[in-house]
Amino acid sequence: MMQLPIADHGYPRPQLARDGWVSLNGEWDFACERTAQWRALPAVRWDKKITVPFAPETPASGVHDTDFHAICWYRRTFAAPALASGARLLLHFGAVDDAATVWVNGAIVTRHAGGYTPFSADITDFLASDGPQTVIVRAEDDPHDLAKPRGKQDWHREPHAIWYPRTSGIWQTVWLEPIPASAIGQIIWRPNLERWEIGLEATLSGPPRDDLRLQVTLRAGERVLADDTYVLIGSEIARRISLLDPGIGDARNELLWSPDRPTLIDAELRLWDGQGALVDRVQSYTALRSVAVQGDQFLFNGRPLRLRMALDQGYWPESGLTAPDDAALRRDVELAKAMGLNGVRKHQKIEDPRYLYWADRLGLLVWEEMPSAYRFTKDAVARLTRDWLVAMERDLSHPCIVAWVPFNESWGVPDLPNSAAQRDYVRALYHLTKTMDPDRPVIGNDGWEHVATDIIAIHDYDDSLERMQARYGTPDARASLLTRTLPAGRRVSLVAEQHGGQPVMLTEFGGLTFSNDPGAWGYSHAGSKEEFAARYTRLLAVVRAFPLFAGFCYTQFTDTYQETNGLLYADRTPKFPLEQIRAATSGPLP
Repeated sequence: MMQLPIADHGYPRPQLARDGWVSLNGEWDFACERTAQWRALPAVRWDKKITVPFAPETPASGVHDTDFHAICWYRRTFAAPALASGARLLLHFGAVDDAATVWVNGAIVTRHAGGYTPFSADITDFLASDGPQTVIVRAEDDPHDLAKPRGKQDWHREPHAIWYPRTSGIWQTVWLEPIPASAIGQIIWRPNLERWEIGLEATLSGPPRDDLRLQVTLRAGERVLADDTYVLIGSEIARRISLLDPGIGDARNELLWSPDRPTLIDAELRLWDGQGALVDRVQSYTALRSVAVQGDQFLFNGRPLRLRMALDQGYWPESGLTAPDDAALRRDVELAKAMGLNGVRKHQKIEDPRYLYWADRLGLLVWEEMPSAYRFTKDAVARLTRDWLVAMERDLSHPCIVAWVPFNESWGVPDLPNSAAQRDYVRALYHLTKTMDPDRPVIGNDGWEHVATDIIAIHDYDDSLERMQARYGTPDARASLLTRTLPAGRRVSLVAEQHGGQPVMLTEFGGLTFSNDPGAWGYSHAGSKEEFAARYTRLLAVVRAFPLFAGFCYTQFTDTYQETNGLLYADRTPKFPLEQIRAATSGPLP
């Protein structure tokens, strides 16, 4: 197998950072099964090597096997880091598609289901007293299972239309983390701009103690905003940290987070015992900002903001759903901003936390969308709901996230107009999402057939500017919108009487293809770079001029396999100069 460098994927959990972590990315032993034949560990034939965290379907993995994989096996040895008295060693997985069983030194330490969500195991009691430790992972991923959340992963042998190669097994960072016996286990931040405060919810791991205090220090640059200490009763704490409101607009704006000024508030949390000894210490961050909808407008920090987004599917040619390295994630955020976008809609993917970190750090808004299942069954409902709640809990504290999208284009609810049960499912997940996070808009079913939503999100790939003008540019466009049938043959709303006042956004449109590949797929085609640039510029000028729309999301950010309708090629090279894309996207600079 070709030896590949171990890419730097960055600290895997940026909002709860602790010193002393150890990456297990790199070369692992590997084996795959077309059918489940190896029932016991000794039977596995370790005949390949793989570079983790790249999926075996990708060239970056060194395996590059795009056939169906029912089961993938992984094995490697590692040296356990030295542990202080009473400390524990956690083994973390960023994501394994789809169901994982993990052994350490021959003992099962955890099982997990859900291909887009993280999980961990305390492996302290399973460590050998000396010598190397062995971890084995069995990843079961039925390629034909349409009831699991699978996003854009194709169930055919070869990718077709808008579906792409599968992602089997480990596809995000694997890492070790020593923690003290009593440790800060989870942090959730909830900013409240109206009250000028930061809400903190923290959970401790380890045996209960009655002598612990949690100190929380918040800083903006070198300036200390708060330094509070709380006595812990039990293993959870919820506090509102009030900040000094400067009152003056300019001083307030300096502390607010926005795409133009992404001011983060750094946080340090220290856990002390009754004798004044430091028990645990972690670094985190949050931000002051607000998101809301009011009437037909999207409000950010209390003021109308028109969203300029692109559909971003988060694939790379050599490494699939996994970024080549942390620098690639940062570069995608930088490119989006350079193209005049203030946000992206992460499509059918729960993105790596490192992407969200760079969006937080550099200032890019993100719509987070649940990867779809394609069947409507009790099993599919249970699995998608489970995974969505875990994904939300993981990402709730990121200031960049401004909307949640549980469903896309009625995928997984194919009979929405005729099935009361499916409509209730969309409503239920909409309200469950609002329950978990009452502070962000929720789009129940992005694209059409709305039954519960805070934003009327429309998908329309009509390539005629005249028809688009007639549909959305007339004075009575809003009045007729909710009863209209889109070019895809879908109604905008199934309960038009309930959706008269929400903001309207065009959240998929364009899809213009330019490629020299005869097998390229797109919604319409340009014959040259010059035609591509001219058509994009004309289309965006028309869409930006529609007063109906509170925002838009162009399809798409990059070419993705055979779907070559990106503003960038798959290697992130612009199809025409970035400054021209920026001018077309956001309007000419004054």
